[in-house]
Amino acid sequence: MVVMGQVVAPYGIKGWIKVRSFTEALDGLLDFPVWWLGAGGDWRESRVIEASVHGKTIVASIEASPDRNAAERLTGLQIAVPRSSLPDAEEGEYYWLDLIGLRVINLEGVALGVVDDIIETGANDVLQVKGEKVHLIPFVSQFVHEVDRKNGLIRADWGADY
Repeated sequence: MVVMGQVVAPYGIKGWIKVRSFTEALDGLLDFPVWWLGAGGDWRESRVIEASVHGKTIVASIEASPDRNAAERLTGLQIAVPRSSLPDAEEGEYYWLDLIGLRVINLEGVALGVVDDIIETGANDVLQVKGEKVHLIPFVSQFVHEVDRKNGLIRADWGADY
């Protein structure tokens, strides 16, 4: 499952929910007719009845929430979709979840650590690499020379002492 958002609050009195989307485009979740709700890997499927962008959030009516009390119980749950329902990434593009856990070595072959998180800065994404120390490596071609998902490796032009 790929986490795509989170239920942040009930919306209105008819069981609608307010959702914070984690997708690049705010309306990215609207492409999926079924959402999986859960936490800690315990997921349950719910069909989306109606949903739309509302300011900086999404508001939605889903099967799992027939009334406001149900919507309140969903608050805090994550919204995910199966990995298989996502389109294939284009050449040179990656889903963040495909980068998490990859080992990072620099051009001299020194292991820097493992990608632990990705930080969105607005200008470009930044790999948070945890090893003996934490390295914050901008995810741009100037620094990231190769992403080898098959071998679980990223090769970066980054000093071990940076």
